[in-house]
Amino acid sequence: MRIITSRHTTRAAAAALVASLSCLALVAPSDAAGPQALRVTSTVVRGHLVDIPVKGGTATVDTTSLRVTARTAHGTVELSSPAATALGTPGPVTRTADGVRWSYPGSGKGNGLTVTARGAQGRLVVSVTATGRADRALSWPVTGADRAASALQLPRGEGLSLPVADRFWNSPDAELVGSDLAMESALSMPLWGYTLGRQGVSYLVPTDIGTTLRTTSDRGRLRATATHRFSRAEGTTRYDVAFSLTDGSPVAPAVDYRAWLTEHGQLGSLREKIQAVPATRKLLGAFHAYLWGDARKAAGIRQLRALGVDGMWLGYDADDQPMDAAAVTAAKDAGYLVGPYDSFANGQDPKTSDAPTSAWPDRVYPDFCVQGADGKPVPGFHDRGCYLSSEAFEKAEPTRHHLADRTRAMTANGADSYFLDVDAAGELFRDHSATHPMDRARDRANRLARMKRLADGDRLVLGSESAGAWANQVLAFDHGSGTPVTDGLWKAQRDKEKWGGYAPAKAPGVFFKPAELPDAVAKAMYDPAYRVPLYETALHDSLVNTERWELSYDKLPKQKTTRALLAMLYNTPLNFVLDGASIKERGGELAALQKYFAPLHRAAGTEAMTDFRTLTADRSVQRTVFGDGVLTVTANFGTSAHDGLPGGCVDATLKGDEKPRRLCPGTQG
Repeated sequence: MRIITSRHTTRAAAAALVASLSCLALVAPSDAAGPQALRVTSTVVRGHLVDIPVKGGTATVDTTSLRVTARTAHGTVELSSPAATALGTPGPVTRTADGVRWSYPGSGKGNGLTVTARGAQGRLVVSVTATGRADRALSWPVTGADRAASALQLPRGEGLSLPVADRFWNSPDAELVGSDLAMESALSMPLWGYTLGRQGVSYLVPTDIGTTLRTTSDRGRLRATATHRFSRAEGTTRYDVAFSLTDGSPVAPAVDYRAWLTEHGQLGSLREKIQAVPATRKLLGAFHAYLWGDARKAAGIRQLRALGVDGMWLGYDADDQPMDAAAVTAAKDAGYLVGPYDSFANGQDPKTSDAPTSAWPDRVYPDFCVQGADGKPVPGFHDRGCYLSSEAFEKAEPTRHHLADRTRAMTANGADSYFLDVDAAGELFRDHSATHPMDRARDRANRLARMKRLADGDRLVLGSESAGAWANQVLAFDHGSGTPVTDGLWKAQRDKEKWGGYAPAKAPGVFFKPAELPDAVAKAMYDPAYRVPLYETALHDSLVNTERWELSYDKLPKQKTTRALLAMLYNTPLNFVLDGASIKERGGELAALQKYFAPLHRAAGTEAMTDFRTLTADRSVQRTVFGDGVLTVTANFGTSAHDGLPGGCVDATLKGDEKPRRLCPGTQG
């Protein structure tokens, strides 16, 4: 930097010089800034208040309480109320390379907190680190108290936007208030957001492990508070929260998260996955189905193709009658993907195991069982056997090849796809075993590594259950993150008389028997007034997302039209369960829906969702756009026509179409 020393230096040049120097060092401000004010780059400290420029305004952190506000063009808004956890007296604010730092000393064992705050990519990023040995928790940010707050966005499954004063969501019937949602498993993405009048705020938690989000009702209004548990043993001593001012759109938090993934090199590309494993292209335009009975045979596959269905992902459950090579060949000849269901998560005694996927060689069971703090194996799903440690598998795999051998056996019939249950769902474990210890972060890293081997090494089109966004780079598809599950669903499924059980073997009622959701569960999961495509906004062009596979399209007759409209609006496949009888009875409906969906998904399945909006005050008419107008979809969930679109129908327009393509799914059959 050349410094101008002439006595004729202009005032503008002098000001520029001071501004340049202020970016390099701590400088003394004018008296007008106050006796304790200092400037670090563009961050200003005024006593216990820290001002940090962000995109859309200036955020202010109060170090005495961690209250966060922001000054914007629309006025001042509160981004967080004071922390709900006692902090103690903060120490002095000091400079860092890119922001400021201060501490809360804590008490006993040096159990304090150190906080840094900085601006990054237009966001306010606050990092809190525990400095002591003892575990402790911090409940913060505390959000939704601003009077301008009108809607809460939650990435439960595909996504929800909930009016904060909505009576249903503030009531026990919705089963939301008072619940603690683990950010790495109960939410599909580590974020939430609020609409605040003409603007909004997004909260992103990259350190999702160890963090829960609790929704409460305060005087009939929804609030959300994050709590992070600091633990050295769990590897959760650091807690990061990124605040972004948004335009208030209900999908704005997902837009922000997509940008964050891109900035950090963590956004997968479906196009690149197709280039790496060309069979992945067969996902485009395909519906998904699990096959039973005669549908698993070559003749059943040919029957489906004869109906005109030209794109399917076909899976089969782990039982004693997998698809044989002839059936797999028939599926591939039809242009379908085909693959087994498998799980690396459960181990049982091979002599008494109730599923082939739970029987392992050698002493995988019980030696690989995850051990709890009490030294006992952690019981598996439905208390069957135990959960198996991903760390035990990773340590053994280079020499004993348990996972590679399993995969080779499961795909010996020629299958070109694979569904690996649980791995991407986020149910992570700390293993207290002395021989294969791990924390939850290590568990996640192990799962990502083995999923990557399946996709890249074995060149399989890989899917998993209810995939958390952290798995988006390794998966081509998932079954489950399209469904905003509420706990009432599990209660309904336990009623075998109404929901169905596991008989008959070739068409279990739990999958095939039509069922009716309780009214509150149906409202919480499928009322379009509350649904928003958060997951698709962030990840539509990264992986193909569907609903849970046990909630087939035919399972919930009352929701069929709504689910079909949502699938077309979000450009996501429907899923089915099929046996020989259902192909004959309802195959025509499947074929008609797939014929409509296929050209739309083949054109836009690798495009980002670039716009979502509601066209009516009651949110009954909604519109999405993909890419630069590659596809525009308008769905009318209501009963009255809107702008020529009848209720219960959807119009889709591909770039170049002269008129919209219309589907009224209730008329298919």
